[in-house]
Amino acid sequence: MKNIVGLFTLLLLWSCGNKKNTTENKVMQTSENVLTLSDEQLKAFTLTTVELEERNVTNTLKLSGMVDVAPQNLVSVSSALGGYVKSTRLLPGMYFRKGEVIALLEDKQFIELQQDYLTAKVQLQNLEAEYNRQKQLNESQASSDKAHLQAKANYETLLISKKALEEKLRLIHINPASISVSNIKPTVAIYAPFSGFVSKVLVNSGKYVSPTDALFELVDPHDLHLKLKVFEKDWDKLKVGQTLRAYTNSYPEKKYPAEMMLISKNITPDRAVEAYARFKGADESLIPGLYMNAEIRIPESKAPALPEESIVSFEGDNYVFEVLDKRTFRMKAVETGNTGDGWVEILSGAEPGRKKIVSKGAYTLLMALKNTAED
Repeated sequence: MKNIVGLFTLLLLWSCGNKKNTTENKVMQTSENVLTLSDEQLKAFTLTTVELEERNVTNTLKLSGMVDVAPQNLVSVSSALGGYVKSTRLLPGMYFRKGEVIALLEDKQFIELQQDYLTAKVQLQNLEAEYNRQKQLNESQASSDKAHLQAKANYETLLISKKALEEKLRLIHINPASISVSNIKPTVAIYAPFSGFVSKVLVNSGKYVSPTDALFELVDPHDLHLKLKVFEKDWDKLKVGQTLRAYTNSYPEKKYPAEMMLISKNITPDRAVEAYARFKGADESLIPGLYMNAEIRIPESKAPALPEESIVSFEGDNYVFEVLDKRTFRMKAVETGNTGDGWVEILSGAEPGRKKIVSKGAYTLLMALKNTAED
C-alpha cells in the first residue's frame, strides 16, 4: 500500500511539473534504465538501501508427486477354494477392520469337505481300536505280524487324511473342532486380514470365483508413501532422512510430515528421478493415486544475497535498482538463485560492497521508470 501511495504521489508531482514547465519537479530518464528524480519527488518516496552481502540462505525445494503404496501393503484377497459369492458389502474406498467378514461364499464342495472330515473322524476311531487290538494280539503272538502291520498302515493312512482335511478346513476359515453332524454349513466367510480400506471390488453377488481369482484389492494404510518427481538439477540436493511437508491442492493448509526413505538412481527420459518419502502420520483421506505437493528445506549455504523486496520482476526477468547518486537510480538485471527466510541468492549482476541497492521502494521506482519511458 505504501508503494502505491508513493507511486501516486510521484505521478502527481510529475504531472504538475509538466503543467508548470519547471525543472524542479521533473522526472528525467537519462538513459534507457536510469531514473533521475528531483528533490521534491524524492521526498515522496520511502526508500531504504542495502548492500549485497554474504548470508546463509535456506532454500525450499518444491516438488510434486502422488500417494503410493508398497506392493506388500496392496493385498489381493482370494478364496482357497472356489465358490459362488453369496454376499458382500464392500465398496471401493470403504474402511474395514481386521477380522471383519467382508464376503460369504457358498458351494457344495464346502459341504462335501465337512462331510469327508466327519466321516474320516468316525472311521479313524474304528481303525484306531482295530490297530490297538492287533497290536495286543501280536504282542501275545495270537496274530501274525502282517495283520498287525496292515492295521497300523490303515490307521496311519486315515490319520494323515484327517489331518489334511483339517488343514483344508482351516484354509477356508472353518474350525474343525466346531464341526458336527448338526451344524454342517454350506457357506464360508472371507475375513479382513488387517485394518484398511478397499481399493477395488472385483466380484458381485452370484459370481463364481476360482482359487486363482481375486475378490478384492485391499490397502494397508500404515505404510503409505509419497512418490515424488525430482528433476535432474535438484537430484543432488536430496538426502535419505530429510524431512518434508506434503499437502494436497484441495487443502494446502493441512500439512503431512514425511521423511525421505529412498532416492532412485535411474534418470527417466524427461530427465528426472523418483524419490520416495514415508508419511509419519497418514489418515483415511490419503489414498493411492492422490496428487500431492511437497516442500523440502535444503540445508543453508553461504551466498551473496539481497532482501526479497530488493528484487523486482519485469517481463520475465529480475532486476535491482543501484543507487548512482542521491537522486539517480539505475535498473540492473540480476540472476537469482535460492530463496529462503526473506533473502534471495544473487548469482550474477551485482557485486558485494560495490553499490548501494534499493530495498524498500524498489517496486515504486520500477513503476516510475516504466511510466516515464512510455510518455
